[in-house]
Amino acid sequence: MAQFTDICRINVKGGDGGAGCMSFRREAYVPKGGPDGGDGGRGGDVVIQASAQLSSLVDYRFKHHFRAERGTHGQGSRRDGKSGEDLVLKVPMGTVVRELDPDTQEVAYEIADLTRDGERVIVAPGGTGGRGNTHFVTPTRRAPAFAEKGEPAEEHWIELEMKLMADAALVGMPSVGKSSLIARMSAARPKIADYPFTTLVPNLGMVRAGDYSYVVADVPGLIEGAAEGRGLGHQFLRHIERTALIMHVVDITGGFEGRDPVEDYRIINDELAAYASELAERPQIVVANKCDASGAPERVAELKRAALADGHAFFAVSALTGAGLNTLMLEVGKQVFELRRELAESSEPADELDEQWERRRRARDRAFTVVPEGGRVWRVLGRGVERLCVQTDWENEEAVIYLQHRLSKIGVDAALEAAGCRPGDEVRITGYSFAYEGSEDLTDYLDEPEDGDGGR
Repeated sequence: MAQFTDICRINVKGGDGGAGCMSFRREAYVPKGGPDGGDGGRGGDVVIQASAQLSSLVDYRFKHHFRAERGTHGQGSRRDGKSGEDLVLKVPMGTVVRELDPDTQEVAYEIADLTRDGERVIVAPGGTGGRGNTHFVTPTRRAPAFAEKGEPAEEHWIELEMKLMADAALVGMPSVGKSSLIARMSAARPKIADYPFTTLVPNLGMVRAGDYSYVVADVPGLIEGAAEGRGLGHQFLRHIERTALIMHVVDITGGFEGRDPVEDYRIINDELAAYASELAERPQIVVANKCDASGAPERVAELKRAALADGHAFFAVSALTGAGLNTLMLEVGKQVFELRRELAESSEPADELDEQWERRRRARDRAFTVVPEGGRVWRVLGRGVERLCVQTDWENEEAVIYLQHRLSKIGVDAALEAAGCRPGDEVRITGYSFAYEGSEDLTDYLDEPEDGDGGR
């Protein structure tokens, strides 16, 4: 298929989560008021969303850092902090989003492939807001003197690769002037010469005409028998399988061989139909090129009759002088706009795909690994586990004991023991370290079911 590839790398960071509040009710005549600390607000997410109205990544060429809004801190009297606003970054349909390794800046894995209008994926989740001390009341802990800190959001680099399908493809016999046309219509600068097969790979150009913008592909010239693989037929024909509109260019002079323009027109259409029957039904505009040549009007009239009889729009132009090109470019823009709108209306809702990308993100978030660092030192790696540590007030003994319970509940203790960790060994998680004491019964510190991802 004809694709225009554009790659940008951007740095994204969700909003930091607000801290939970440690507070107790203080009112007259209420000597033993209970805990009433509110929760911190969640930080906003950075979201990548596909849009049918965009056709390039130009918005990310010069700005590379994007931040979502942070959440505010919780307050007393059970007042929760305000959550930060999400930051939505729009990209063209067909954009592949990839995570980059923080050390090597090489691609680590694919986050999502956004192919439908409105499809979206969270690339930088906001930090979870810390819970106020009201959440940590148990039958044996009636006045918890701790709350959770807000989670700092992760900052990282991602890669956006746009694989944009060409809206229109220029097809025709070799040397009919396709490369000259795309050079006139856009900023593309293909190799141009007066001998066959100058173009061996598709050239792509962005065309702007009036209020319209679209991508045109200059497909290498076809010959009779291309559908059976003659020349590079199959390779060339694949480039136009998914283009919305075919611009069929015919050399009205017949070229050096003095070919019949109408016969050339028939041959190319037969090859398109033979390769894939739906190509014969694809919207097509017939473009008679080199109309500045002597003796052209009669041949133009013959080709126009054949094109109109087949139900195709017809334009006579000259890539050399530019005659007729503005009208052609506007008509192509109008048709591409209508085809895009029809595609957007017929596309299925992207909700299911959004859920798929979110499930994958959550699974990556919950996963953790235990890595031996030698000398009875072990490191636990994983976003969810690291989140628990950074939300803990390490100066508060109650908070640290509660963290031990949560780590045990999500399986960290079991994973450490399975890896060979023994009591007394040093365990490191992000920037914190502690001596492993083995699994203990910490039932008294259970406040609610935990899933290890902060409810996100």
